[in-house]
Parts: sequence; structure tokens; C-alpha cells
Amino acid sequence: MDIIALEDQAFWELVKRVTDELVAKHGQKALDRWIDGAEAMHLLRIKSPTTLQKLRDTGAIRYSQPEKKIILYDRESIISYIEKHVKNPF
Repeated sequence: MDIIALEDQAFWELVKRVTDELVAKHGQKALDRWIDGAEAMHLLRIKSPTTLQKLRDTGAIRYSQPEKKIILYDRESIISYIEKHVKNPF
């Protein structure tokens, strides 16, 4: 196993490069803040819409409902939810 250590500034430069490359390759869609349920379920690696609704109802992830049958999820809150549940090795 290789371990790569980066200084804070180098890490953020790398993140910016990757982000810029993704935008150039896939356009703005790769970085849309508001995503539909299917993409939210994909990010969370869940298959049940009921689980997604539970996360929404408990306030675990942010969402917006611009119309009755349209529910959009905040990509950043989903990533934060995943990061919050990270288990560090011993």
C-alpha cells in the first residue's frame, strides 16, 4: 500500500485541477448542486426510494421541492452525510 501525503495548499490545487478537468470534459452537469432522486440514490449507494425518503424526512440530507412531484437533493449535503458516517481504522 502506498501512502501519499500532500500539504494543504497542494491538496486544494489538486482538487481545483480535477474540478476544472471535469468541467471541461463533462460540462457543468458534473458539478450540479441539485440532483434528482436517482442520482442521489446512486451517490448514497442505496436502491430503495423508501430509504431516500427516510433520509429526507429525518433531515439527514437537504432537499428542495419546487413542484409537488419534483424533489431535488443537495449534492453537498449527501457528501457531508457520507463523510459524517466515516469510520476511521484503529
